[in-house]
Amino acid sequence: MRFVLSFLLVFNLAACASLEKLGQTIPDFIETSFQRDTQYPKPGETPERSVDSEGLATESNTTGSLLCALKTEDTSLSSSSFVDTLYLGTLKREALDSPPVRIEVDTPYRPAAITQSGEQRQIESAPANAPLIWDRIRQGFQLDLTQMNPRIKVQLDWYARNPAYIERTFNRAAPYLYHIVEEIDSRGLPMELALLPVVESAFDPFAYSHGRASGLWQFIPGTGKMYGLHQNWWYDGRRDVLASTDAAIRYLSSLNERFDGNWLHALASYNTGSGRVNRAIRNNRKLGKNTDFWSLKLPRETRAYVPKLLAISMLVAKPGDFEITLPPIPDKPVFEVVKLDSQLDLAQAANLADIEITELYRFNPGFNQWATDPDGPHRLLIPLDRAERFKQGLAALPRENRLTWNRYAVKRGDSLIRIARLFHTTPKLIRQVNRLRSNQIKVGQKLLIPVSSKGKTYYELSSQNRLERKQENLKVPAGSRKIRYTVQPGDTIWELSLKHKVGMRTLAKWNGMAPTDVLKPGKELLIYSKAPGYQASEELPALGNERKMIRRVGYRVRKGDSLARIASKFGVTIKELIAWNNIDRSKYLQPGQKITIFVDITQS
Repeated sequence: MRFVLSFLLVFNLAACASLEKLGQTIPDFIETSFQRDTQYPKPGETPERSVDSEGLATESNTTGSLLCALKTEDTSLSSSSFVDTLYLGTLKREALDSPPVRIEVDTPYRPAAITQSGEQRQIESAPANAPLIWDRIRQGFQLDLTQMNPRIKVQLDWYARNPAYIERTFNRAAPYLYHIVEEIDSRGLPMELALLPVVESAFDPFAYSHGRASGLWQFIPGTGKMYGLHQNWWYDGRRDVLASTDAAIRYLSSLNERFDGNWLHALASYNTGSGRVNRAIRNNRKLGKNTDFWSLKLPRETRAYVPKLLAISMLVAKPGDFEITLPPIPDKPVFEVVKLDSQLDLAQAANLADIEITELYRFNPGFNQWATDPDGPHRLLIPLDRAERFKQGLAALPRENRLTWNRYAVKRGDSLIRIARLFHTTPKLIRQVNRLRSNQIKVGQKLLIPVSSKGKTYYELSSQNRLERKQENLKVPAGSRKIRYTVQPGDTIWELSLKHKVGMRTLAKWNGMAPTDVLKPGKELLIYSKAPGYQASEELPALGNERKMIRRVGYRVRKGDSLARIASKFGVTIKELIAWNNIDRSKYLQPGQKITIFVDITQS
């Protein structure tokens, strides 16, 4: 055994040296190897374990990567880009009992801000001897932070070895942490919950996982809607600091009640779903085993999830023990909630507050576009030291001047959808403004259209600009051609990925989507096609028949059903069923299994 271990050690260290000779640094190698877009389970979502083409989830490959990491520990772990790319850096993967997690994280929040007048404005830090938010968080800890086991220790060791990561994460938390602490404190809940966004999103409100989870608290769309987080073209409540924090606390509280006050079970359920945790508890009872969190048979991701929260809580409780210095975040409000009585251009709002548009988006990340949602919420979070100035300017600004208006004459071939796309707005808002009863318009008709007061590039953190910035930084895959493709009725990400010989997750990532997202006709996609014969900027023919009236249908699999039988019944293809439901063709459908079908009711 000693000989085998020695051989493995020598072999892997030699492999590391070979990589260095090839000009690829160890951090680059590990970063490239681990960029698997692993779907991390989010509230209401069942975790899935995926293995990449290199088999990195196997014990042998993980051991190899671990040895490379250990060999270069002092240098690789200090690389900020490496740490940011690999969320919570999981080099000791087998010890962590969790696969690596990758979350899309935008640029970190920086306390310094530049006003529109050009002066540098520093977000206020706590003066010497002033109360810090950390003191209040420590006083509210309720979980057992004295326990220690290997699963907690490996997480704690990683945090302690990466003080730069801790500093960046809590600097991003500065605008939001006081509000989160206030909400948790007012409900008498464990203050450890205030640190859960470290595990979920690294305190980035724009974080988005390929499991379609979004925001500080990483809600998936369905669970978000269950807790009142509305999502539309203008606004995504999952990223709204106020709404998502309230929803997360209510969700966690309901899970805690369900598990009779056991917070570790509740936290595990927030990650993997309460049904899975319940089943694990029942199975242990049948076997006469303990039913505490540490004894349950849960997915590897979930078994590491709770230790991560306990570890970061331990570090905050006694940072000096780990030679960590926490940013001096004062225990005082950072923003004021200012109520609005109408839709407001965000460029106007930034100008009234004399702050950069980027800072306004950081405080109000729920807004997707260039203005607030016409249907609400009618409020903005404004930095505290600019709130009075903003309120005075808003009071003096007539409602009709809060948006910029464009008079447009309808042309032949126009539709409300086409006009809305032209002016970066929605058909619904055009109908409301012009008091139209339907989408019917006629040539020569005059329409009043609300438009952004600045060019679209000015709204730096709008959803479209964030996507374009990421696309600009993409590396062109070797042997591929860049094309812009307009989605046709019936298209799916799965079929397009096959057509262009690219990975389904890769194609989704290029376009800021999840692999399971349904494509909407007219949407433009960026594709680096590896299929022969396609030229740059070529528009491809539609896949599948044109669909006129699509309806989403939920179907429960019955005894004797097969993919072919269901596809025939609803007039769709087997490929579409697989893509819509992420079905593994190597497994049989099970009676009672729920699947989603998009049916053309004109053809059914």
